[in-house]
Amino acid sequence: MGLYDITVLDRNEQPVSLSEYKGKVLLIINTATKCGHTPQYTGLQKLYEKYRDQGLEILDFPCNQFAGQAPGTNEEIHEFCTLNFGIKFPQFSKIKVNGKDASPLYQFLKELKPGRITWNFTKFLVDHDGNVIKRFEPKDEPETLEDDIKALL
Repeated sequence: MGLYDITVLDRNEQPVSLSEYKGKVLLIINTATKCGHTPQYTGLQKLYEKYRDQGLEILDFPCNQFAGQAPGTNEEIHEFCTLNFGIKFPQFSKIKVNGKDASPLYQFLKELKPGRITWNFTKFLVDHDGNVIKRFEPKDEPETLEDDIKALL
């Protein structure tokens, strides 16, 4: 099974095949609205604005597994992110990234770039062909990913 065989739920709980993103460079992130890393949304939006026309997509997966830092409904999370950070990239339904109920997406990502997800804002960079190229930890600010993103575009 590859990345493009996985289906996720959008923020309205509708299925979305990741095959819709074939040919794009992807930055896949588990996020939270009440996290010390939440201000990274600003840098993520800047990257998106700068590179989306060249083929970058940022896929945002809220996750409430870490100290309950993503409370609220999918819509409340989306409203918070658009009002406070002006995000325009796709946000999906809340997921789990660790444990027996981990999303198939995160099972796949961790199989290719092993290790338990330690906190929100862990980032995975995926190339045009669906290959997971690099994993970045929560402390890695979006601006530090720019060279790796440009190299894939």
